[in-house]
Amino acid sequence: MSNAFGPPSGPGSYDAGTGQSTAVYAASNATAAGRTVGGGSAPGGGAGDISTQRVGGLWSDAWHDLRRRPLFVIAGVVIVVILVVAAFPGLFTSKDPTAGNLEFSNEGPSGGAWFGYDLQGYDVYARTIYGARYSIIVGSLATLSTTLFGMAYGVLSAYYGGWLDGLLSRIGDVFLGIPFVLGAIVILTTFNTSNSTVVIVTLVVLSLAVLGWPVPARIMRSSIIQAKGADYVAAARSMGASTPRIIFKHLLPNALAPSLVYATISLGAFIGAEATLSYLGIGLRSPVVSWGVMISDSQRYLRVAPHSLLFPALFLVVTVLAFVMMGDAVREALDPKLR
Repeated sequence: MSNAFGPPSGPGSYDAGTGQSTAVYAASNATAAGRTVGGGSAPGGGAGDISTQRVGGLWSDAWHDLRRRPLFVIAGVVIVVILVVAAFPGLFTSKDPTAGNLEFSNEGPSGGAWFGYDLQGYDVYARTIYGARYSIIVGSLATLSTTLFGMAYGVLSAYYGGWLDGLLSRIGDVFLGIPFVLGAIVILTTFNTSNSTVVIVTLVVLSLAVLGWPVPARIMRSSIIQAKGADYVAAARSMGASTPRIIFKHLLPNALAPSLVYATISLGAFIGAEATLSYLGIGLRSPVVSWGVMISDSQRYLRVAPHSLLFPALFLVVTVLAFVMMGDAVREALDPKLR
């Protein structure tokens, strides 16, 4: 007999659920603890010594695979640079992004202003550097809120099933049927009347979260439905495990990968969505400085001063592309069929 939560019993027994003998199980545990079976190498040990073989899981295998992918490395470097710029803009420029001088209105790039000046005489380079902060903040908060709420919603719907699953699924369908841009326009034009930076950012994040949570909810629901029928879940339930323990110890670790991939890709998508709403004049606005606000302010002067639009647009495109590339790399690493 084998224990569902421990090693198979008996010196020569075999566990059909894990496909491991007792010796292999003990050796893998000893190796994980940094020891070898018996406290040293077995006679004649080496490459075939089972006590020194590493037993890897899904996440360790995925990380090992990701480190060898140029796509992941390039995207990771770009994202790290953007995050450093957003967190410490003072390291990259000493100019005030809100200090304008009309004498330099629409002047092109020069030694004193690498990206030139916009219509109001603002330094485009300084505003592009500082604009990364609010673009990243909005994208990160929107991704965090939609992913966490969507995951919790999907877990409840899939785990309990029945009429609750039907009710929650129909509610999600209602929100999923609302056009994203139209819904954001209605929400922001109705409530976005304050000039406070905190209020403006909060309303944009909430509008993105309200319209974006059904997708991660569906992803998590599908993953939980597949995982809850597994034998290890039935074994845990028969052993008297509580519902929270089953969800957090058995279901979530095996259903988290698709949600992680979605969160990585959606971060770039939400950054692009913020820029879209700001471009339409209903998202972030002054005194907030973001790439979307800069693009919105310079759209009318594209022929006269193209540099005031091209540089923030270039940073926006590179950032969104980096998150999408990282999401694709993570998806391929976590899906054995794509390796």
